[in-house]
Amino acid sequence: MTDEAIIELYWNRDQAAIEQTLEQYGGYCFSIANGILDNREDAEECVSDTWLRAWNAIPPQRPNKLSLLLGKITRNLAFDKYKMDRAKKRGGVEMNLILDELEDCVPASVSVEKAIDDIALSQMINVFLHNLPARECDIFMLRYWHNKSLAEIGKRLSMNENNVKASLFRSRKKLRVYLESEGVTL
Repeated sequence: MTDEAIIELYWNRDQAAIEQTLEQYGGYCFSIANGILDNREDAEECVSDTWLRAWNAIPPQRPNKLSLLLGKITRNLAFDKYKMDRAKKRGGVEMNLILDELEDCVPASVSVEKAIDDIALSQMINVFLHNLPARECDIFMLRYWHNKSLAEIGKRLSMNENNVKASLFRSRKKLRVYLESEGVTL
């Protein structure tokens, strides 16, 4: 079923919208949540909550790309769960590393999660990513959107971990320079 057809089901308040969304995007959303939380049960809970949030968001919102809306909802839910768990001293090591890596690339006055959700900053990051070579962009997205470890990225892209790490370092440096040139205070 197409995204437009699924969105139309939401607009008509048809329960089949949830079933179709689960079928089409269940694995995608689970991958996002599990990449952040590294806990199957918590990731499944986030995915279930994603469907409820999507139901409440559509209407009034009519997304251009359903996968982006669902991905954002899932990420926000997973980050909220992560922060709650972290407050209880149960945070995952990989997520801490990912957030630490990005600390130098986003404004210091806000948290990484909030800065990424900021519309203007998101638009700048999107422009930056579109101007990266495809492989660099893939590495960056796998690390910072899909929350993959260096080893997972290396395996997926047939690279060694040191090359992945070096690429991410260069990309973060480019991002910092780009954001500073756009007037973002870091």
